[in-house]
Amino acid sequence: MKIIYAPTFVRKYKRLPPELREEAKEKISLFTEDPNHPFLKLHKLKGNLKNRWSFSINYQYRIVCRYTQNGDVEFLTIGDHDIYR
Repeated sequence: MKIIYAPTFVRKYKRLPPELREEAKEKISLFTEDPNHPFLKLHKLKGNLKNRWSFSINYQYRIVCRYTQNGDVEFLTIGDHDIYR
């Protein structure tokens, strides 16, 4: 599985505080090893974000992603619950 980073994800990732970026790196690494690891709480989104998935960095922050047709994963955005709006 290849990870693709959307420009929006990269821009928002760079704006995160250093300690949160480190936490995100750890969760991304865990995601690449086992996307269904219980610590990630990966779940499919509904409504306007259908066909998108989300997993937890911590209690407040999430990464929203989508699976491509060839089985890769594109990280679309990162942020708090406001990213669902």
